[in-house]
Amino acid sequence: MLIITILLIVGAIILIIWNSQTRAIPCPFWLRWLVEIENPFTKNNRSSTIVRQLDIRPGMKVMDIGCGPGRVTIPLSEAVGNNGLVIAVDIQKKMLERAKKKAIAKDLHNIDFIQASMGEGELEQTQVERAVLVNVLGEIPKKKAALHEVFNSLQPGGILCVTEVMLDPQYQKREMVHELAHAVGFREKNFYGSKFAYSVCFQKPSSKEG
Repeated sequence: MLIITILLIVGAIILIIWNSQTRAIPCPFWLRWLVEIENPFTKNNRSSTIVRQLDIRPGMKVMDIGCGPGRVTIPLSEAVGNNGLVIAVDIQKKMLERAKKKAIAKDLHNIDFIQASMGEGELEQTQVERAVLVNVLGEIPKKKAALHEVFNSLQPGGILCVTEVMLDPQYQKREMVHELAHAVGFREKNFYGSKFAYSVCFQKPSSKEG
C-alpha cells in the first residue's frame, strides 16, 4: 500500500508538471502505469465500482471511451461475458495495444479496439447500452461534440457514466459536466461520491420520453 501511495503521488506530480507546460492532452504512454493502478483513496474511481454503478449485465454492449491501457476495459469485458461486447476507444495506438495484450492474456475475445479522436467525427456510429468516461473528459478539446457522439451512440434509455477525481490535473467539476451533458440531451440519473471524487450517471431519454 505504501509503495502504491508513493507511486500515485509521484505520478500526480509528473502529470501536473506535464500539463502545465502543454495544452490538454491524453496521459502519455510512458505514464500508463499511473492509470493502470486502482487508486486506494477513491472508491468511485475503481473499476469494480464503475461496473456496479452502471449495472452491467451479461450480454450488454458497452463503450469505454479513452480506455487507456484497459484498467476498466477488462473488468467490463468480464462483466458482459461472451455474448456481450466492449468497444474500447482511445486516441493512442500504444494504449490500445497494451489493453489488447491484457485481453489476450485473460483469453477475452469480446472487445473491439478502435483508435479514434472523440469529438472529431471519427467515431463509427454503433448502438450501445452503456458508456464510460473515466478521468477522460478533460483531455478532450471538443467536449460538447464528444458527448454528442456518445449520446448518438447510446440506445434510448442508455446510460453514460462520467468519473472524475480531483487528483487528476484535468479534473472536471460536476457542474460543468452536468451543463455539457444536459446541452446534448442527457438527463442526470445518479450521482455518487463528492466533489473530490465522483461518478455521475446520465441517461439518454427513451423514445417514449421524447
